[in-house]
Amino acid sequence: MSSSLSTGVAQAAPSQQRTTPSIDKAKKKSQAAYLKTLHLWHWVSSAISLVALLMFSVTGVTLNNAGWFEAKPRVQSGQGQLPEPLVQELLKHKPAQRRAELPAASRQWVREQWGFKLDGLAAEWSADEVYLPMPRPGGDAWLRIALPDGAVEFERSDRGAIAYLNDLHKGRHTGPVWSWFIDLFGLACLVFAITGLLILKMHAVKRRSVWPLVAAGLVLPTLLLMVFVH
Repeated sequence: MSSSLSTGVAQAAPSQQRTTPSIDKAKKKSQAAYLKTLHLWHWVSSAISLVALLMFSVTGVTLNNAGWFEAKPRVQSGQGQLPEPLVQELLKHKPAQRRAELPAASRQWVREQWGFKLDGLAAEWSADEVYLPMPRPGGDAWLRIALPDGAVEFERSDRGAIAYLNDLHKGRHTGPVWSWFIDLFGLACLVFAITGLLILKMHAVKRRSVWPLVAAGLVLPTLLLMVFVH
């Protein structure tokens, strides 16, 4: 009886020895596949967001030190006379609501004269004038058409390349498409940061400095806020 029990134990031991390494191998294979996926998402998100991340980093510095980068705006102004048929069209088709586009012929005339693109831009209509505000990144512009004589005057200002990039950073006067891009860029940066954190977690066993450095990235700005920002 004792001999038979010993034989059973002896037979079970090799079976257990064979099972344990195969479990470890499967676990390591799963971890390697997981790490490979993290690296894929990490480098793809970093590649997509790299140029925009550089631009937003640089403009973060220029915005935080605006006094270093002040530029005198270049201002252009001018006057003109809207042709009589177009004036009559404005008077005839004056909209009931306060804000509406200029007629197509008037938009085309303004574009040919000074290069303003007015398609899709709502003008402010009143009893004695039509006023078009045209703010844009890095500058401003406006155009006024007097009624009923059709006298036109405009002004256009440009604050330079740094102001243009700063306004892109803030999404100021950039329209909905750029706003959507900023949202997508933010999501790409989140993917980049989260996958980077998960990769750090997997390597933290062999690199003891990982979590102290991550903690420092949280503690340092917190201390600065508590001590210097009121």
